[in-house]
Amino acid sequence: MIARPLRSGIIGTGFMGRVHTRAVRSVGGVVVAYAGRDADRTRLAADEENVPLALTPEELIAHPDIDLVHICTPNAQHVPLALAAIAAGKHVVCEKPLALTADDALLLQRAADDAGVVNAVPFVYRFYPTVREAKARIADSGERIWLAHGHYLQDWLSEQSSYNWRVTDAGSRAFADIGVHWCDLFEFTTGHRIEKLLAQSSRLHDTRLSDAGEVPVSTEDGVTMMFHTDRGATGSVVISQASPGRKNQLWMSLDGEHRSYAFDQENPNGLWIGSTSGISIIPKGLETVNHAAAAPYVTVPSGHPQGYQDCFGLFMRDVHSVIKGKVVNGLPTFADGVRAAQLTDAVIESSKSGHWVDVIPTRQPTSRAA
Repeated sequence: MIARPLRSGIIGTGFMGRVHTRAVRSVGGVVVAYAGRDADRTRLAADEENVPLALTPEELIAHPDIDLVHICTPNAQHVPLALAAIAAGKHVVCEKPLALTADDALLLQRAADDAGVVNAVPFVYRFYPTVREAKARIADSGERIWLAHGHYLQDWLSEQSSYNWRVTDAGSRAFADIGVHWCDLFEFTTGHRIEKLLAQSSRLHDTRLSDAGEVPVSTEDGVTMMFHTDRGATGSVVISQASPGRKNQLWMSLDGEHRSYAFDQENPNGLWIGSTSGISIIPKGLETVNHAAAAPYVTVPSGHPQGYQDCFGLFMRDVHSVIKGKVVNGLPTFADGVRAAQLTDAVIESSKSGHWVDVIPTRQPTSRAA
């Protein structure tokens, strides 16, 4: 059991790398090193964030003073970097998607499990106290959720001039990037598993304008999906990264026989609960949540909002707790990353075929990825 502060190395110095940095420091961890593709940009980012070392990814993974490797790079780099970190005996936090296919994601999960290293994927919306409260209330009441619906909408890729490496990435973009967050939140909160889905992908811009000129777009801007669950519920969700005015609206409604529950990530400090006799808004707070499952995730007094970065800090707290030998509930691991990849594969297949697709677990690999 490690008693000292945990030491992190972060590969990828963009937006997510900075979010991870703040989360590590918020729980008493130390960021020892940054690594990136460009040495000058890595050094600049390290200086801006007061990180001592600017290394290559290979140097960071091999560094003896790093306990935990954070992978915050473009998606195609996740598998080789995570495998290298696992082989070096490091604990790993890897951004989603864990891999570009479910089979590769499963290889990572098995490699981490075989090595006995702690592994996690930042499905951080689980860490809102109102989400934990909804999960506990649904479980304790035995409420039968029969219908689920919602959306996850962003607008940062609405304009044709908006360009990002993700638009030419392999496989799925909008669903793999944000749709899996909605599905993870739904399955985590209800205990249901999506077992069959029908998906249609759409694209606002067939080309986008980059510094190099007009670039063909190979990924979707949006996905519309219907689904069935293993507990008899049906549902629908709309995913978009090109809906003007929607900055980060993850909204989910869980409709039961007696009560419905709704969560809005842009207004996350109140849990909406409805019945035929009226509605209630349960504010986040130690004096308002009813369940011990939610209380550890309340970090500030009532009336003081908790947001995205707070969720990342709570996620990192639980990662560090597990590394130090403690037991926590609800930490998203590589197994949850595999689940997200399975759903993504099914969405891609359904979008191409136009048919309902079973979400089938990936086959067991015969060997690890090279």
